[in-house]
Amino acid sequence: MNTTGFSRRRFLKTTAAAAPFILPSRIWSAAVKPNDRIGIGFIGMGKLAHNRLRGFLAQDDLQAIAVCDVDATRRGLGKKAIEAYYSEKNGAAYSGCDMHAEYEEMIRRDDIDAVMVATPDHWHAAIAIAAMNAGKDVYCEKPLTHTIHEAKAMIAAVKRTKAVLQTGSQQRSSKEFRIACELVRNGIIGKVMRVEAAFGGPPKPCDLPEDPLEPGLDWSRWLGPAPMRPYSAVLSPHGIPARFCQWRRYDEYCNGQVGDWGAHHLDIAQWGLGHDGSGPVEVLPPAGVENPQFGGILKYADGSEVHHIEGNGVTFFGEKGKIVVNRGLFQLWWGEKREDREFISANQVLKAEEKYLKDAKTRLYKSEGHVRDFLDAIHNRKQPICDVEVGAGSAICCQLLNIAYRSGQSVKWDPSAREMISGDKSLVWYAKDRRAPFDKLG
Repeated sequence: MNTTGFSRRRFLKTTAAAAPFILPSRIWSAAVKPNDRIGIGFIGMGKLAHNRLRGFLAQDDLQAIAVCDVDATRRGLGKKAIEAYYSEKNGAAYSGCDMHAEYEEMIRRDDIDAVMVATPDHWHAAIAIAAMNAGKDVYCEKPLTHTIHEAKAMIAAVKRTKAVLQTGSQQRSSKEFRIACELVRNGIIGKVMRVEAAFGGPPKPCDLPEDPLEPGLDWSRWLGPAPMRPYSAVLSPHGIPARFCQWRRYDEYCNGQVGDWGAHHLDIAQWGLGHDGSGPVEVLPPAGVENPQFGGILKYADGSEVHHIEGNGVTFFGEKGKIVVNRGLFQLWWGEKREDREFISANQVLKAEEKYLKDAKTRLYKSEGHVRDFLDAIHNRKQPICDVEVGAGSAICCQLLNIAYRSGQSVKWDPSAREMISGDKSLVWYAKDRRAPFDKLG
């Protein structure tokens, strides 16, 4: 490994310091030297983190050292899953995963190089910035932040600390989305002035009744910077639920489906239109609609527009045709004729690439896998495919859309300064009051 510019790495600095956390060298890949292995801690051990675990643990140059969660049950389940994976993978019993109830304790450890943040959205920025300040690289789930103010703070933190930050918008690492965007960027369907991004609606204020407090849960810390309220099992259910937790429905903790699927699909819309690192200049709610869920329009300086509609996926409309893309779905249309009348498989997507992009002037960042790309960026000290500018920009699109929906007014935005020119700044998605003692942003 080239260690140039890699001074932030402290993992396995000395044998004595690292010994309690190391698997015997005989059971690690011989191709990975111990000093090249990245020590990682997982913060937030709910359903999403468990869904992501295998993708991290399968990387031979990474070692999961610790888990952190405010819930004792989830901490234990996270530790159990990691130790079981390593034991099975290497054919030797492993019990070297530590547990932490507070992320501050985890990020003080010298043997942790990076953290994966999969908490509810309202905690993302504070934890990620604190980790970067402590010298860690960060993989943070999307939407990267809950507010515009937090998005700007995250960008500033990466610039200050020189940390690697990967936003968990994994569609950027999927070939169907990359090829769709390359087709658009190379003008294959002609000039694109309209994109339809299909996903769910905004959140609502939390009005849940009180439930008996779950044993082993630090409820005040789960709420963190959000307002104090009685415990609800809807927000933090016991253990690992079968479905994703429903805190995503409520203003105080998230951006709703606008920030869930919207963060994915608006990210792809901006990638295809070439607006990474920029953003819309105005966001309009639908006219005359009370409590709108869909119909918002993001308008860009070049005249292009992204329309929020019901459904799931992204459609680029060009002068010559259209491209429909979603997970496992890629359709190329010429007028009313579809290039292929079946869903295009991964192999067929590559055929579309060969046919239309063989001599393309514009080729986009090609990632071989979202986790792999993050780890390679740590080794090489380069920006990953979905760095802070990309992730923050997509989050800001979600936040502007929510502000327009809730206020019923247009929001004018300066993408260069990342500042609202007009719009309702009193709403939580612009900036929020942070409850003490969790009020520090990083």
